[in-house]
Amino acid sequence: MKKIALTGIKPTGVLHIGNYFGAIKPALHLAKEYDARYFIADYHALNTVKDPQVLSAHIREVAAGWLAAGLDPEEVIFYRQSSIPETFELTTILMAFTGKGLMNRAHAYKAAVQENLEKHEDPDAGINMGLFTYPVLMAADILLFNPDVVPVGKDQVQHVEMAQDIAQGINFNYKGEILKVPRAAVQAAVAVVPGLDGRKMSKSYGNTIPLFAPEKELRKRIMRIVTNSQGVQEPKDPETSQIYLLYKLFASAEEQRALAKHYREGGMGWGDAKEALFQVVHRELSPLRTRFEALIADPAALDTILAQGAAKARPLAQATLNRLRRAVGIAG
Repeated sequence: MKKIALTGIKPTGVLHIGNYFGAIKPALHLAKEYDARYFIADYHALNTVKDPQVLSAHIREVAAGWLAAGLDPEEVIFYRQSSIPETFELTTILMAFTGKGLMNRAHAYKAAVQENLEKHEDPDAGINMGLFTYPVLMAADILLFNPDVVPVGKDQVQHVEMAQDIAQGINFNYKGEILKVPRAAVQAAVAVVPGLDGRKMSKSYGNTIPLFAPEKELRKRIMRIVTNSQGVQEPKDPETSQIYLLYKLFASAEEQRALAKHYREGGMGWGDAKEALFQVVHRELSPLRTRFEALIADPAALDTILAQGAAKARPLAQATLNRLRRAVGIAG
């Protein structure tokens, strides 16, 4: 029997190539080895997205994006978090086993408090309970489906550790393995994708290259990449150039060697480097864009795919919740 992998995708904005290499491609690769259960975390998105039309659009864009990138809903259980009501009953039970001190240590909450303090505001200004209890809802997302591994980046390991702590507390209290304790599968080999300004590509920095941008916009974004003042004839170090670091993600080994040699020999301007980058990015993303546009043009079909995924997921969720209800003494 295959081991189980689970991950969530928060629909808070347009997918970009940082998402593609940092989350989508590693998760699709993992699905070849594991029994994969991937969900769209739409309730998590409510902490920041309050416009219903925007949230609805983001949900479908994320669904279409993963399908366009190669997710097979016949092989992966793919569903919306909000379609699994057992998640929210489990969250309520987990709350009774979660210390407030544990929530106080959550990275997102601490960062929000620190930002308020730096602005000389009340520490909890603008912080809602959704943000504060985010790790408990995430623990419910995880524990409900009995995963062996949860693929995460280094900055998200804490969420899995909190789910472990909560599950272990319940198992200890009821003297049995009521909930499977997962482990984090840290994506250490996944490269940090540089953005237009050289920092990590992130929506919060506004330095992204959208994954499904039209050809003209894709070229425009790439041409906006910040460079230094080195002239055309000056030799350049490819490994310190975000243009080359992005190029490596898309190009073959032979193409990488050729461009690196051109960098080191001189005679290549930054405009030429950006054009080379555009060509390899467009080559890989153009077929994905075509599939994405066809998927997003049929929202009813997307909704059907997600509903079918939820129909597969709910019996698994119900089994976990029924087991826990019996353990705590509230089974009906």
